[in-house]
Amino acid sequence: MKLVDLSLTEFAQVLGSDAPAPGGGSAAALSAANGISLTKMVCELTLGKKKYAEFEAEIALVHAESARLQESLLTAIDKDTEAFNLVSAVFDMPKETEEDKAARREAMQQALKEATKSPYGMMEDILAALQTTQKAVGKSNTNAASDLGVAALNLKAGLQGAWLNVLINLSGVKDEAFVADYRSKGEELLQKGCALADEIYQEILKVV
Repeated sequence: MKLVDLSLTEFAQVLGSDAPAPGGGSAAALSAANGISLTKMVCELTLGKKKYAEFEAEIALVHAESARLQESLLTAIDKDTEAFNLVSAVFDMPKETEEDKAARREAMQQALKEATKSPYGMMEDILAALQTTQKAVGKSNTNAASDLGVAALNLKAGLQGAWLNVLINLSGVKDEAFVADYRSKGEELLQKGCALADEIYQEILKVV
């Protein structure tokens, strides 16, 4: 069964158990999914309201993008665990001969690269989610302004959590060019996303 099909209680229980997965990556994806879901909710509380008619077209676009990102980030909850399982599967490979050991090392490197790409992709989605959320600030239902602030906080937590997962997987990768590339791109996403999340939060503090 997919993690996204579990109830909140079931997810929390398996997350808090000694099961190797889900872990921090899936929790980060859930946080981010909650964040963009709040942005989508604010849009739904804005669309069709006469008071915000001048922003109707813009909020409709934000709503559509929020829905797309919500689906992608929900998918990331399971995708991160699947990537971790690829790494775990390597430990079950035979290691009797030198050929076995070489195959095992190669498989581990490929698995770690895939496990890096998963949270990195999540970071890309989260930055897009923050950029989308920012577009709703000052143009959406003021009664739900605090929800945009909470959205930014959840998205920032997801971003930082995903980055930690990128780093932990990169630590085992031997391909120096791959490590340098993902570290550089990841740091840029992190910097942009955190700054944007903080900006949104400060803007919301001014109106609540």
